[in-house]
Amino acid sequence: MALEYSITYKAENTYENWVNNAYWQFLIIPQQNNTQEFIGIDFKNSLNAANENSINGFGFQTIRVHPKEKFKQISFEANFKLIKKEVNPFDFEPEENIQTAYLKIKELGFKVDYEAFLRNTHFTTIPDNTGNLFEFNQNTPIFENLQQLNHWVSDYINFKTEVTNVDTKLNEILEKRQGVCQDFSHLFCALARHNGIPARYVSGYLHQGNGFFGDSQMHAWAEVYIPKIGWVGFDPTNNLIANTNHIKVAHGKDYKDCSPLKGVVYTSGKNKTVHTVKVSGEQQQQ
Repeated sequence: MALEYSITYKAENTYENWVNNAYWQFLIIPQQNNTQEFIGIDFKNSLNAANENSINGFGFQTIRVHPKEKFKQISFEANFKLIKKEVNPFDFEPEENIQTAYLKIKELGFKVDYEAFLRNTHFTTIPDNTGNLFEFNQNTPIFENLQQLNHWVSDYINFKTEVTNVDTKLNEILEKRQGVCQDFSHLFCALARHNGIPARYVSGYLHQGNGFFGDSQMHAWAEVYIPKIGWVGFDPTNNLIANTNHIKVAHGKDYKDCSPLKGVVYTSGKNKTVHTVKVSGEQQQQ
C-alpha cells in the first residue's frame, strides 16, 4: 500500500520597522528516495520575489529568497505532493553475530567513516556530571539496545511545548525532563553516539492522524547506522521506528544542520514569525 501525501508549509514574518534587505534559506523540500516520490512542488511568497534552488552541505535541496524591495511583512507558502511507499521498519536480516557487530563499531576504519555522526556537538553533548544515563548491554543485539533506548528516551522526557526552544542544550533538557521532538532526538543521538553508534538528526514531516506527538511545525527523529543492517530511523518522541507516516526532508549532526529556515534580515525593532504545517494523506488509488 502507498499513501499520497499533501503537505502545506506556511511562514509569516511581520516587522515593526522597514526591512531594507533580507536573505532566507528554506530546508523544507521532502527528500526524493526509494520510499518517497514527488508529484508536485509549489513555493511562493507574498512579494513575488524570485526563488533560487541550491544544495546544502549534506546534499539536500534548499530554496533561497532575496526580495528586491523593502517591506514590513512577508509570507511564504509551500505545497508539496508526494507518494510514500509503505515502509516496514523490520524489513532487514537480523544481526547474525552479536559480538562481531560490537567489534565492528570499535574498528578505527568504522569510526573514521562515520566520524561526523559519532562526534559530540553543541546540542548533543552530555554534561560531565550526569553519569551513565543509558549503557548498551553488549550481550544484546545493537538493534534491540536501540529499541530500548528509544523507549527510555520516550519515557524520560515528557512532551510539552513552549518549555524549550531551538537553542536549548542537553543539560537543560535533562534538568527539566520536558521538551519537544527536537529535544527527544538530540538526547537519543547523544546516547547512541555515547555507545559507539553513528546517529544523525533528521527533520521532516509527520502525519499525525494516528494521534502521534508533534508540533505545528516540522517533526524531528533520528537515524542510526547498524553494521550489516544500515541506517534505521527511530522516533523517540513517539517511541516508534520511523515508518510510512514519517516524511524525511534532511539529516545532519543536529538541529543546526537541519533548521527549516535560516536568514539574515536587516531591520530594527520587534518582529514576529508564525509557522504552520499541515500534512494530510490518503491511500493511493490503484
